[in-house]
Amino acid sequence: MAGIPGYLLRFVAVIEPYQGAGAHGPILGSPGAPTPCFAEVARRLSVDRESRRITASATVWLQLGVTCPPESMVTVLRRDGSPLITRTRVLASTPRDGGGLPVPSHLEIALQ
Repeated sequence: MAGIPGYLLRFVAVIEPYQGAGAHGPILGSPGAPTPCFAEVARRLSVDRESRRITASATVWLQLGVTCPPESMVTVLRRDGSPLITRTRVLASTPRDGGGLPVPSHLEIALQ
C-alpha cells in the first residue's frame, strides 16, 4: 500500500513550517497550500524530539513526503472551510514508512 487511502483524508491542514529560532521567537515559513489529511482530536501521550513525555491534544496523519517539522504551526480545516483545530504548534513529527508491508506510509504529527 503506498499511502493513506483518499477516502480517509477528510480534512485539510495548512502548515507554516518551522525554519529556525530567531531573536523574537521561532521563524516560520509562509503557509503552504492546504494538504489533505486525517485528524483525531483526542488526548494522547507522545514523545517530543528531546525524548520528553508530552500530552498531545490532537493527532494528524498526512501523506508521506509532506514537510512538517516539530515547532511548525498547523491549522486543520473541514472540507467546508470551518476550523476543526485552530492554529497550534507541532510537538512531534514522525514519518511512518511501511516499506513493503501492506500498511499505509504516512507522516504522523502530534499537536499541542
